[in-house]
Amino acid sequence: MSKKLIINGLLLLISCNILAQTSLFKHDKNFTRQDSLRGTITQERSWWNLTYYHLDITVNPDKKFINGKNTVQYTVLKPHLILQIDLQVPLKITKVIQNGKKLKVVSDGNAHFIHLKKHQKIGSVNSLDVYYEGYPKIAKNAPWDGGFTWKKDNNGNHFVATSCQGLGASVWWPNKDHMYDEVDSMAISVRVPKNLMNISNGKLRKIEQHKDDTTTYHWFVNNPINNYGVNVNIGDYVHFSEKYNGKAGILDMDYYVLRDNLSKAKKQFKDAPKMMKAFEYWFGKYPFYKDGYKLVEAPYLGMEHQSSVTYGNKYQNGYLGRDLSKTGWGLKFDFIIIHESGHEWFANNITNIDIADMWIHESFTAYSESLFLDYYYGKKAASEYVIGTRKSIQNDIPIIGQYDVNSEGSGDMYYKGANMLHTIRTLINNDKKWRQVLRGLNSVFYHQTVNTKQVENYLIEQSGLDLTCIFNQYLRTVKIPVFEYKINNNKISYRWNNVIEGFNMPLNILVDKKTQQLKPTKNWQTTTISSDKITVDENFYVNIKDLK
Repeated sequence: MSKKLIINGLLLLISCNILAQTSLFKHDKNFTRQDSLRGTITQERSWWNLTYYHLDITVNPDKKFINGKNTVQYTVLKPHLILQIDLQVPLKITKVIQNGKKLKVVSDGNAHFIHLKKHQKIGSVNSLDVYYEGYPKIAKNAPWDGGFTWKKDNNGNHFVATSCQGLGASVWWPNKDHMYDEVDSMAISVRVPKNLMNISNGKLRKIEQHKDDTTTYHWFVNNPINNYGVNVNIGDYVHFSEKYNGKAGILDMDYYVLRDNLSKAKKQFKDAPKMMKAFEYWFGKYPFYKDGYKLVEAPYLGMEHQSSVTYGNKYQNGYLGRDLSKTGWGLKFDFIIIHESGHEWFANNITNIDIADMWIHESFTAYSESLFLDYYYGKKAASEYVIGTRKSIQNDIPIIGQYDVNSEGSGDMYYKGANMLHTIRTLINNDKKWRQVLRGLNSVFYHQTVNTKQVENYLIEQSGLDLTCIFNQYLRTVKIPVFEYKINNNKISYRWNNVIEGFNMPLNILVDKKTQQLKPTKNWQTTTISSDKITVDENFYVNIKDLK
């Protein structure tokens, strides 16, 4: 990024931030100490860097009970003797062991402070074992209300899965439950009744049979993984697979579905390699070749668990058979396969540091639905789809939530965010450059946690456009810009209304079927046009008011 662009961007950002404060709609929730302990990089978290987990548990579906341990390996960044591990009630830590010695644990709600005995030398790599057990929270409405889902299939077999985005992985296993520090690699061992299989993230290393009629499935994740991306799926699964010749070589694509659904899955899951082809075109190589790609049937709608995407869309196109855009284009693909797999790039490859910036996950992934259509059906279809989703936008609270308290913003992070990105794409007006921007994001921030400013600055730098006030308008307020205009004797007077100070987004209009770009501000401007009628380019997410 050039120094001039940095300085100009910072000056405009300061101006827009100061002047936009009166426009911000605040979140009304009162936050607690528990929210802060969950959402803040506390002193007891910051001194150690997470390097490896081995989650080794037994799941008893009959009793809805789990027990086991998590081995936590870490590198010491600075000396400290108290380490925070998170585990949510009603689960309980039974003991913590380091170097054969039992450690003192002081609990404060869901945060547990482990008092270490051994001197923590800077640069040293240490580990401890956290043992736990209990009846984990039952998900009331997975995946939105997380925890364990305990169901049975049509043959009476247990059908069990975890989901925990937002609520936190600590709802079912002990870990450093903050997004900023992803574990570098992870082993997952899950012991289940012998008639069932467990499918988790990464590659299957070993299946271990036990004399008590149980089986342990040992999985290994080679890549960094965010906590909520770790999952357990237990059922009477059957497996089929294929090899995909992708951007980084041969990719294993594996599918695990309930026994009765095999024939339906073999037909419906043809969208998976189609997805991979389209998204590797738009976003670059699939980020987890060493871990493969899996679709796993789950007893809820679906979730973007890294390399283990869960699926419950009932083997039909659309969102449970519905087109969210109401344009017809949403029925051209299986929503869950496309959307949740899009998260492999935006959420699992590029991960927000704080859930307040969850739009980085959801806005880009919601827009990936449009890009899938673009790849197979063309730009017009893609535009119609994303424009059609505007009907779902609520404009209730800002897209960006509050920081350091584990608070996500508005659900508008999906389709308002997608339409903001579509607007930016229209402003760039060069699809080759737009593709370079998306691929560049996944390259520059490969396997990283990021914040909003990093993404904003990258888009500004790579687009060559000043997008600062656009981000402030759409991400930080609920105001939708209103383009006001009036035409008299082939002269058009126009301005922006309902915008923050400094909002100066250009806008395309059609005059006599020719595109003309205006540069409105909050002040009235007048220019001559060749007609007394105009059409505003609908690819811009704005409202229009003809004052006549």
